Amino acid sequence: MKKIVLVTGATRGLGLSITKNLLQSGYIVIATGRKLTPHLSELLSIAPDTLRFEPFDMSNTSDIKDFVTSITKEHGRLYGLVNNAALGFDGILATMHESQISELIKVNIEAPILLAKYASRGMLINQEGRIINISSIIATTGFNGLSVYAASKSALNGFSKSLSRELGKANITVNCIAPGYMATEMTSELKDDKLNSIIRRSPMNKLVDPENVAHSVSYLLSSYANYITGTTITIDAGSTA
Repeated sequence: MKKIVLVTGATRGLGLSITKNLLQSGYIVIATGRKLTPHLSELLSIAPDTLRFEPFDMSNTSDIKDFVTSITKEHGRLYGLVNNAALGFDGILATMHESQISELIKVNIEAPILLAKYASRGMLINQEGRIINISSIIATTGFNGLSVYAASKSALNGFSKSLSRELGKANITVNCIAPGYMATEMTSELKDDKLNSIIRRSPMNKLVDPENVAHSVSYLLSSYANYITGTTITIDAGSTA
């Protein structure tokens, strides 16, 4: 029987790459995002039997319990959860609007925690599962204009370590993946000088390819990673070397 994995923020960028890779690896993927995009729609037409799209806005944290319950009833208990959805407002803290700070914390911290809370219940019954939280190298390096984003990713790192201890005896692993800057829509919004400075940090002189990060997700979901839990895998083209 194919295992079921929920991927958040799956409609574009890294989430879309993760979804494609998991389909190729033989999983049933429940992709979620605010709205269906042309790229995901095309993927749905290619893999109608193994890909499902469930629209959901991660800022609606009060509805997450019902969302997971609905998915479980319709598709079965989750084997994997990939918390990828995130906001990344680029701005100085002193001038950032409080509503942006609240929204970022809600989507980047509260939503992944609640998803893990309710998804892990089915995993505990099955006595196996994988929770993968997409963090960032910014959680440990910091970056000008991304203080709130960095705080949210640091929170995910600590959350993952502690949760791995809670769930380990049930053969449920919890890990983070910390990509460097990737060639996605989020980085396309950065100004040229800031983007060039990021590229110069890498000894490979390049941004990270989302497909490489997607492969690491597939690895952590596989049996090859049975003994990897409570850790963070960094994929950053050497930026933090």
